[in-house]
Amino acid sequence: MSMDMFEGQEEKQAQEQQLQQAPLATRMRPNSLNSFVGQEHILGKGRVLRKLIESDRVPSMIFWGPPGCGKTTLAYIIANSTGAHFDPVSAVSASVADLRRIIVQARERRKVQMQRTILFIDEIHRFNKTQQDAVLPFVEDGTVTLIGATTENPSFEVTSPLLSRTRVLPLKPLSEEEIQILILRALSDKFEGIGDLNARLEADAMNHLIAASNHDARVALNTVETAAMSTPPDEQGKRNITLSTIEDVFQRRAVIYDKKGDQHYDNISALHKSMRGSDPDASLYWLTVMLEGGEDPLYIARRLIRFASEDVGMADPQALVVAMAAQQAVHFVGMPEGNLALAQAVVYLSTAPKSNSLYEAYSRVQQEIHKGTQESVPLHLRNPVTPLMKEMGYGEGYKYAHDYPDHFVEQQNLPKSLKGKRFYTPSQQGYEKQVDERMKGWWKKTERPKPGKTPPETSDDLDV
Repeated sequence: MSMDMFEGQEEKQAQEQQLQQAPLATRMRPNSLNSFVGQEHILGKGRVLRKLIESDRVPSMIFWGPPGCGKTTLAYIIANSTGAHFDPVSAVSASVADLRRIIVQARERRKVQMQRTILFIDEIHRFNKTQQDAVLPFVEDGTVTLIGATTENPSFEVTSPLLSRTRVLPLKPLSEEEIQILILRALSDKFEGIGDLNARLEADAMNHLIAASNHDARVALNTVETAAMSTPPDEQGKRNITLSTIEDVFQRRAVIYDKKGDQHYDNISALHKSMRGSDPDASLYWLTVMLEGGEDPLYIARRLIRFASEDVGMADPQALVVAMAAQQAVHFVGMPEGNLALAQAVVYLSTAPKSNSLYEAYSRVQQEIHKGTQESVPLHLRNPVTPLMKEMGYGEGYKYAHDYPDHFVEQQNLPKSLKGKRFYTPSQQGYEKQVDERMKGWWKKTERPKPGKTPPETSDDLDV
């Protein structure tokens, strides 16, 4: 046996030993697309990226997604699937000198062996402009194919020249079902996983593990390994991992919350009614119960947006702006950072003046239309776009409000059968006081009856 072969076997054994001692998430890292879980939107059968990987024609690209969604794993799958040399570096520790060394080796490899080099930069957002500029010309001339991984928006963290030479691929957070698949795979795998420990998770322990891992596969797998190792086997040699064990590993108690059952509807109803009742403390409590229980934060944001129009409405038009800003914040920064944006919106909505005038007005119009009283638009309100329309009387007699005092003029804007009908009556709450005064000034010479009080069904217990 030659010295080179002996050294090669020694290195391989050292790598295998190092892998065995690695955390479960590293050991369970799949090495092929067929065993990869998630990201079907870019890796599903027939998708462009899958075809490029399988045909070994991988372009320079940046994987952008939350922690534990498979960015690094996907890069290593590409390494196993390609004939190119694979050079991984971490932006946390790599220097410009390291990059230059890799570039020199890549250029030599390309010239002598006709072999491409894939440069994988993990956490590429940590590279400063100088480091990114050091790579740029060699990505452009094909010396290296760049694969970057980042949790931050590349538009802000990667320089424009480098960004223009790569393709950004957004990766989605793993779903609860996908996290569960990975956990079950690790529990049964006796080679890279913990199958030899003969461990199983109780249902409530599994639910809490999935919820507390926050869509991060790395957290879920490493937590279940710690839990299994700390659970003694019973008489049959089985390790039954309980909820209390998972709580102990996470150092946080599970919130008893069934987001697919009655609690989902009961808690959102409690939140809605507490905000309507102008109780910020109770509103914050129900919000936190739902968030800590793993409720979809965007579902809560949608309900806040609905509440802003239904229960605050024109009493404080800013309420809708705040609710929409909370939704955008959650969508942009994710969780758990987005929880305070939701809390801020909940407190604002709870303490805002309340009015359902807008909701009632819409419901009255809705009822009127459903009666079958919908009519065509009056001729003077129609736009005479063509000469024929003008001949037919379109726009004739229309009064342009800006030509009149206070930019208001009385004219018939409703269909004839609804002449004099009032749907919207401002309350005396908040901003609507000003609206009411303004409308009284406009309509003081008209006789529009007040709408009848027929409160419509509220939506606080509906899954909107």
